[in-house]
Amino acid sequence: MKKYSAFAIAKEALTYHKGWGRAWAKPAPKSHYDVIIVGAGGHGLATAYYLGRNFGITNVAIIEKGWLGGGNTGRNTTIIRSNYLQDPSAAIYEKARSLYETLSQDLNYNIMFSPRGVIMLAQTHHEVRGYKRTAHANALQGVTTEWIEPKRVKELVPIINLHGPRYPVLGGLWQARGGTARHDAVAWGYARACSDMGMDIIQQTEVTAVKRSGGKVTGVSTTQGDISCNKLGVVVAGHSGVLADMAGFRLPIESVPLQALVSEPIKPCMDVVVMANTVHGYMSQSDKGEMVIGGGTDSHNAYTQRGSFHHVEETVRALCETFPMISRLKMLRQWGGIVDVTGDRSPILSKTPVEGMFINCGWGTGGFKAIPGSGWGMAELIAKGHSPLTDQFGLDRFREGRFIDESVAAGVAH
Repeated sequence: MKKYSAFAIAKEALTYHKGWGRAWAKPAPKSHYDVIIVGAGGHGLATAYYLGRNFGITNVAIIEKGWLGGGNTGRNTTIIRSNYLQDPSAAIYEKARSLYETLSQDLNYNIMFSPRGVIMLAQTHHEVRGYKRTAHANALQGVTTEWIEPKRVKELVPIINLHGPRYPVLGGLWQARGGTARHDAVAWGYARACSDMGMDIIQQTEVTAVKRSGGKVTGVSTTQGDISCNKLGVVVAGHSGVLADMAGFRLPIESVPLQALVSEPIKPCMDVVVMANTVHGYMSQSDKGEMVIGGGTDSHNAYTQRGSFHHVEETVRALCETFPMISRLKMLRQWGGIVDVTGDRSPILSKTPVEGMFINCGWGTGGFKAIPGSGWGMAELIAKGHSPLTDQFGLDRFREGRFIDESVAAGVAH
């Protein structure tokens, strides 16, 4: 892999940039791998990367039905934070946030991480109590957050209207080291590093069956033929239930569309991320000047990636009350993503009833921010059979009633 640097760019400029190679190879699948990861999104690629980096396991294939990063990794609003209420959640999200801070250097690829800070607005008295509770919990967890009053919110976000007619701003939970990153770049950076380690990224190849023998996974059938493996990791977000069904077990998840949109670009006016859970709306400004807006999930289960007008209308109406200036903007584009949601709004990183098969799913609307931590923990789980980051997120918690109930902290665990 050619190292990216200012020196390399200057050197290539002398030869009209003809010396750059492919960022990642496009190999034909081999007949056998030590580990197969199904899903070449951020979580799947991160899992493969940390298998190689942390455990030296490089005979790995990452199989993707579509194109690399074409699922939820490229369909989110790029928010990164770790101020969750429950201890297991805070641990894995804080691990991810800390890894994001040096990820560009680790991957030799600019992921455009921007620790601009995240404010979660309290717009009801119930939220005031809830966020103050979370701030105390974060202090015990070693996660740096603080409760801020409306005056401080206004200083950080001058365009905000503190005295909205329906939902006035009563304060907020502020995480200064939260922020955003370029979602495509995260996937591309991990893919490039995986390919450099000799892993095979196999795109446009659908898994059609999970092969088993004696209760143990032996491989997968794909549109390019059968491939055997010793271990199988399934990291396919909204389609997790489909892969689980192929393997003969069910998952306690629902797949629903999640809405998002961006406005036309404008001059810089907001340099932090603002989340308003009461109205299921959150907003930041991209480097191109677009206002990136996320909303809630549809009320029905579906596998569509299209937006729903009524949810967009509801979100935009509420945000226009909080940020009156955006009422004059035009919507540039709109889309949906397929999110997999568990009953307790926490993910599943677990062994499965099929020996040698592991699953990573259930991130709901909070998947992007967790990518490095999820990959770190999932790689350890596959390599060693357990991980401190994932031990509490097993499938058995639903049978035993050990819920990690982030729905208490937020109606949707953004």
